[in-house]
This record gives sequence, C-alpha cells and structure tokens, in this order.
Amino acid sequence: MRLEDIGFYTLSDARVKNTNSKNPLHRCELILTDACNFKCPYCRGQKADYAGTLSRDMALRVLDYWISENILNVGFTGGEPTLYKHLCEIVKHCKDAGLKRMALSTNGSAPRERYEALLEAGLNDFSISLDACCPETGDLMAGVKGQWQNVVDNIRFLASKTYVSVNIVMTEDNHKEATKIIELAASLGVADMRIAPSAQWNQIVKLDVDQEILKTRPILRWKLSELNGGNKPRGLCDSDSSKCALVLDDMAVVRNQHFPCVVYFREQGKPIGEVGPTCRADREKWFLEHDTHADPICKANCLNIWSFYNNKYREFHK
Repeated sequence: MRLEDIGFYTLSDARVKNTNSKNPLHRCELILTDACNFKCPYCRGQKADYAGTLSRDMALRVLDYWISENILNVGFTGGEPTLYKHLCEIVKHCKDAGLKRMALSTNGSAPRERYEALLEAGLNDFSISLDACCPETGDLMAGVKGQWQNVVDNIRFLASKTYVSVNIVMTEDNHKEATKIIELAASLGVADMRIAPSAQWNQIVKLDVDQEILKTRPILRWKLSELNGGNKPRGLCDSDSSKCALVLDDMAVVRNQHFPCVVYFREQGKPIGEVGPTCRADREKWFLEHDTHADPICKANCLNIWSFYNNKYREFHK
C-alpha cells in the first residue's frame, strides 16, 4: 500500500523516500495554550512544566523559524486553541508567508463568529472532536453540559466552507455508539474521520460501516481496516522499525521546546531541545541515536499511522 492511499495529506511515498533534515518541514504543530472550556474525561491535560499560554512574540518567533525552514503545513492545538486571543493574527501570518495549509484542532464549541474570522484569516483545515451521537452522551464525553448541538451545528457549517475532519475518541462510555457517530458525521458533510480508542482504554472495536460512507473517506477506511483487522491503534509491534523518521521533517513545539511529536509531549516525554539554529541537527541526532523500542513512550503509544510511515522509511532506506 502507498502512503498516499491512507489519506493523510502530509504523508506520501515520495516524502518518505527523500526525507532528511535538510528538506522543507512538512507539518509542525504548535501548542498554544492549556486552557480549555471542556473537561473531557480521557484528556489528561499538559505537564505542569509546560502549562500556561504561549506569548504572541514566542508564537511568531517559532512560526518564523519554521517559515525559514520552508514549512508546508502548520497545525495549531491546545488545550482549546480558539481561546488563544492571537490565533487569527498568527494564522494570517502563516497565510501571508505562503503556507499551503493551516490546520486547527478544536472541540468545535467556539462562537460561530470566531470560526468565521479564522476562515477569513486563512485557516483551511479543521479537525473537530465528535465523541457522541446524542446530547446525553455528548455531555458525558465533554465533561460539560449543553454544548453537543452547538458542536454539531459548527461542524455542519464549517464542512460547507472548507476541509473538515472529525476525531472520534472511543472509551467504555461511548464505543457502542461509534457507528452512529460515524453516520452522524457523514450526514454533516465532513471530508474524513479519524477514529480510535483513547490511550487509557486502547481496546480493539470492530465496526460495520456503510460502504458509501467509506468510499470517499480514505482515513476512516484505513482506520477501520486496522481496527477490524485486530490491530490496536497505539503501540509498536516487535516487527516495526526502531527508528522514527518523522522527526527529520516534522515536529511539535510547546513554548520554545521541540518534541519528537505531539503524542510524545502529551505522554510526558522530554523535549529534544530548544527551537533555534541547531533544531534540525538536534532532531537528526535524536533520530540516529534513539531506539523507539527501548523508549517506553514510543513503544506503548506510537500511533499505527506513524509506525506504518517509519516501516516505509526502513523499506526505502535499506
């Protein structure tokens, strides 16, 4: 299978064949704030050392460094990044610099006017959490009451304007509704869906989804093929590559610290170093020296899409 067939727009066979620390950065994530108006039960928040909100100046400094490295795509996340007051400004900064795609991971609860302003600023990719198919479960999964319909309405609106995918996190509280959540998301017009059990639960759930829904949604199609094939979405198998090639042209930044990936950060891992002139060289050194199978965070939490990518790297770079 080619990486292109999976549907993740930053992943391709051409990228993995040619990846190195000198190439343009493909996709970087900037964590803007730990503030959030939801209390999702599966969210463990951020490590105390990195709590708080990124200053405007630091956000622009990081973005300018990425722009100097010819970054193609950028993602903004949190916490809930729509609570970050400088968000429209930094999105426009990226658009003016010629970035292809500016993405936002959001719980979908912000006022409609906030999303309209972000569209105007240049945001063209929304990843929205949708963990329920009804208000009752919606309240349970969000940890707050009365937001489910607002989120559904915002997904429908944004899906009519630009690329929207939804993230469906399954836990013991909502996994029996997973097929109905997928059907709801399809009815809202979303371009694709990412579905996976939570890190704490991490159970295999086999789902029967209408082929018409899967036909135009390659990410969902691949995710379900993995789950229905009995493969957990997190964790390395013994046969998987022990090298993470993603660190060569991809990164996640919190404050001025760069991490191997956003999962590594959220699982309390240590940063590789500070954002600056030696950043790419530091990441290459980490790549060369780091054994992901010997790292308990990578071993237990690496997403199967990333291990698939790294296995492709091993295949092409024998």
